[in-house]
Amino acid sequence: MKPAENFLQQQLDRRQEHGLLRKLNHSKAPIDFCSNDYLGFARSEQLKQLIHEEIAQIEGVKNGATGSRLLSGNDPYTEATEHSLADFYGAAAGLIFNSGYDANIGLLSSIPQRGDTIILDELIHASLIDGARLSHAERYKFKHNDVADLEKKLQSAKGLIYVVVESVYSMDGDQAPLQSISELCLRYQANLIVDEAHAVGIFGKQGKGLIDHFQLHGQIFARIVTFGKALGTHGAIVLGSNTLRNYLINFARSFIYTTAAPLSHIVAVQCAHRLMAIGKESEILLQKINLYQQLANDLMPSDSAIQTILYHNNSSAKQAAQKLQQQGFDVRAILSPTVPTGSERLRICLHSYNTDNEIIALVNHLKTS
Repeated sequence: MKPAENFLQQQLDRRQEHGLLRKLNHSKAPIDFCSNDYLGFARSEQLKQLIHEEIAQIEGVKNGATGSRLLSGNDPYTEATEHSLADFYGAAAGLIFNSGYDANIGLLSSIPQRGDTIILDELIHASLIDGARLSHAERYKFKHNDVADLEKKLQSAKGLIYVVVESVYSMDGDQAPLQSISELCLRYQANLIVDEAHAVGIFGKQGKGLIDHFQLHGQIFARIVTFGKALGTHGAIVLGSNTLRNYLINFARSFIYTTAAPLSHIVAVQCAHRLMAIGKESEILLQKINLYQQLANDLMPSDSAIQTILYHNNSSAKQAAQKLQQQGFDVRAILSPTVPTGSERLRICLHSYNTDNEIIALVNHLKTS
């Protein structure tokens, strides 16, 4: 075995020994409490029909984009979609990226410069951490949702300051204190960046997210809305000023140097937003969350679609997930290093299509397991 291959195998063996080895898995229990398809749009026949009808009205739809958007891959429909989404979310402009990861990488790697400061919540998503690492700015973390600790970091920050949070955190399902954080950013002239991946479709009028719910539009430097969760499609949009959009077109490498999404993908995003705006799925989901809260008041229920049961080690979390899967519930264990050691857990996702009886049965199993 070549030295490089030997190194790779040693790292895999080490993961295996500690029960941390990741593997692709296509087996699923029948009752979905795992996916991020909060509103059921990924499986929606209504959305599928809307997409089919929309594509039929557009002439010359290709199977692929044929190039990056700066070369041959741009389309008037894509730009019209960016304008309509910016209007929908109450922003001046937006730029679509091929994924939420690409959006966060492109945003944070290109904007903060040497001498600037990025301050991230300690539980921020990996894509935002990676984007910050690619910049030349100083980086600090503040204690999760701790406004006092954030202020300490702001007091020592230099240059242009960027504070990065999620409105709803992907592992615990808890909300950032956005109003307090935005007020603090205004006081210290810091630029607030908010990832709304797990809030859109659930909170705010027509599912527009927590920025809309708290009416903080004018206090946000940049907002990331991803399409692969509640909207059931794929990709993301960075929302902000026209200046921000133009800057990202010129400097965000994850936008510049990649083949654009095919037009059929953009159509799906547009149609998903139309359906979200007129549908009742968000209201139904909030009812399901409320039911879970009532039943699971001693199981750390959150106000979002993401619910967490802590087991504090990998083996216990895996065993608990296996027991639930044997009962037909598709619940997955989240293990270290995805979460810090000692915070291994079950991550339960609620959906508009989960029946009341399914939620009741799940909670009963959680309480007796």
